[in-house]
Amino acid sequence: MAKKYIHVNQHKIRSNKKNGVNEPVITIKEGRTNTYVNEIEVLGPCRIRYGGNDKPILPCGARVVIETMADYKIIQPETWVKMELDHDRKEER
Repeated sequence: MAKKYIHVNQHKIRSNKKNGVNEPVITIKEGRTNTYVNEIEVLGPCRIRYGGNDKPILPCGARVVIETMADYKIIQPETWVKMELDHDRKEER
């Protein structure tokens, strides 16, 4: 298992609020792969780290991260997914 870094993208939160959307704001970094979600459950030990003012922990600029070697479960509420699907269908009409 590789180390994973999980962080919240504050720029995406601002963009969501400004544009009235609900795009995922949580990023899971595993090696070169990024996964974007709105809810995650870490299934084991983890550490929360703040890098301070010296320099960001991750190249993307994140200063607070959750580090873990554990597996995780992505939680996508069915009602949210359904609302998005219904919204897309209304636009097609």
